[in-house]
Amino acid sequence: MRVAFFSPLPPAKSGIADYSATLLEELRKIVEVKVYPEPGVAAPCDVALYQIGNNGYHEFCYEEALRNPGVVVLHEANLHHLIAEMTIKRGNWDEYLREVEFDGGAAALKYAREYVATRKRGPDYEGVPMLRRLLAASRGLIVHSGCVEDAARAAGYAGPVARIPHGAWIPPVSGATARERLGVGAETPLIGIFGFLKPYKRIAESLRAMARLVKHYGQARMILAGEAHPELPLDSLIASCGLGAHVRTLGFLPMEEFVEAIAACDIVLNLRHPTVGENSGTLMRALGLGKAVLVSDNGSFRELPEDVCLKVPVDASEEDVLYEFLDLLVSRPDLARGMGERAREWVARECNWQSVARKYALFLDQVVKGEPVEGVEAKAGEAAPVEEVSEPPAPGPDPEEAWLLGWAKNDESRAYMRQHITRLRKTLDMTPRGGPGRRVLEMGAYLQITPALKYRLGYEEIRGCYYGEAGRTDRRTARHENGQEFVCEIDLFNAERDVYPYEDGYFSTVLCCELLEHLPTDPMHMMSEIHRILVPGGHLVLTTPNAASLRAIESILGGGHPGFFQSYLRPRPEGEVEVRHNREYTPAEIRRLLEDSGFEVERLETGEFCEAPHPEFQWVVNLLERYQCPTELRGEDIFVVARKAHPVRERYPAWLYQ
Repeated sequence: MRVAFFSPLPPAKSGIADYSATLLEELRKIVEVKVYPEPGVAAPCDVALYQIGNNGYHEFCYEEALRNPGVVVLHEANLHHLIAEMTIKRGNWDEYLREVEFDGGAAALKYAREYVATRKRGPDYEGVPMLRRLLAASRGLIVHSGCVEDAARAAGYAGPVARIPHGAWIPPVSGATARERLGVGAETPLIGIFGFLKPYKRIAESLRAMARLVKHYGQARMILAGEAHPELPLDSLIASCGLGAHVRTLGFLPMEEFVEAIAACDIVLNLRHPTVGENSGTLMRALGLGKAVLVSDNGSFRELPEDVCLKVPVDASEEDVLYEFLDLLVSRPDLARGMGERAREWVARECNWQSVARKYALFLDQVVKGEPVEGVEAKAGEAAPVEEVSEPPAPGPDPEEAWLLGWAKNDESRAYMRQHITRLRKTLDMTPRGGPGRRVLEMGAYLQITPALKYRLGYEEIRGCYYGEAGRTDRRTARHENGQEFVCEIDLFNAERDVYPYEDGYFSTVLCCELLEHLPTDPMHMMSEIHRILVPGGHLVLTTPNAASLRAIESILGGGHPGFFQSYLRPRPEGEVEVRHNREYTPAEIRRLLEDSGFEVERLETGEFCEAPHPEFQWVVNLLERYQCPTELRGEDIFVVARKAHPVRERYPAWLYQ
């Protein structure tokens, strides 16, 4: 599918420009895209896509959308400022009046004529959203929220709509550097307001609430990062509130410094009233950085989950509630951290850019084919439940654990399985279910959980593979202590060198558990081959030790080695040498590895090999929290489920190879 993409792009000082640049990175992996960041006539394509916002940066997008109808991404439910830029500011009052009449009818026209005649009152920006003409010329509509969709319907739009979440950035940024630059200590409560500082972002109300806060928490500080609107007397507001020693204005910041400043904060204010349903890229960055965020309880913000932010009413109680929320979060930093962690988890799950791009591509394809549906959902398909064919589990305090341990071939194997039982069970819980015609490959198969792929998950065909002479296949049998038998073909080859002995798209699922860290030379060969042998949309389940775990941090700070298993192995008398750990990975590196390998991460978390309390690591948690470093994804092992989503991006990614 060929898509003409119309949008301003950086360095334009537009949040939508940043949005479009990030979306394009993922969308290009799925469809053929021709980008138009300035006026231009679209080359032959299947569909044109227009990013539309309420300012002059989007004039060329609006005009081309009228000439060449396509799919419009409506970022907010009012375009009056854009139309005013295109008419009034050019002295074309007659065209402005025509647009007002087309959108708002006779009453709106009467009001606008009085404005033209007297100039004593401004245009009715709120009452006349100027949506009708654009929507009437649109083949499809993409919105980020229900309130913008409702506004489009109220404007008479009857075509197909896709409600696609605003994408979220989850940068690996620590706020410690920004705090050092700002001269803000680790114990200082820091509150931030970000973006273009306009009056409707409740700046005055926020400063008054801050003035009340510092009476009880004199060490509290606030930063305002962004260009101030000409109608906002920012310096005099700060002075009138007596906040000269507590508030700093940073002005416009380059994006890298802007993100670092958000990361430095404990609390971020993203208030807007009135609103026309616009979302906020700054808000999504703050949520992705795991910040405690306060939003106004209106527009699209009202639709955010209740547990990822606090919502401030826009009535007479606004300032009081704002102060009470700030007081709560400053006095209870544990609550602020918990809310931030839930926010980060939510955006990673629901608002990741890969998922957003996939939903774009699905909706555009439906529009092209003339069979669009409302409320696009582009989730990975799930196999129908299958009836379990396992024998009844062995009796005991934990039947499922006892059943798994029953497959141990000897005491050594049983001891290993007990040590790793939490990991083994979690791996099975994360693995997509099988069903008729579904095939699964377990790499490095020791037949510990392999029988469960049949008897618990219902796969029709189960194969294993292991290191050895390419072309050879061993037939191995595992017997349960209850007499049950499991037979599996184990193919031998070198995972980093050989072509795997399977057809393209042969498997529905591949398990690569505790194998990646052993590879000494070329892990991307393995990742590329796994990608090849999976069906489109097939799943990779990967586990590997976490190089950024609490244990690793505690070890290195104590002068030890952070690696989980970095010892050299003494050769055996018979000459066999087990493969040691060659490189361990962090969760962020695993995400990059999978994305470079053509996968979309659907689930990434960490956990333990065997669940047990670790009070000895609490001081590490306290240290991370004190210096604004992330505390999530610090478990001993990394667990990932990823979906084959696009071709391999980088055969030799620069972050992994020299």
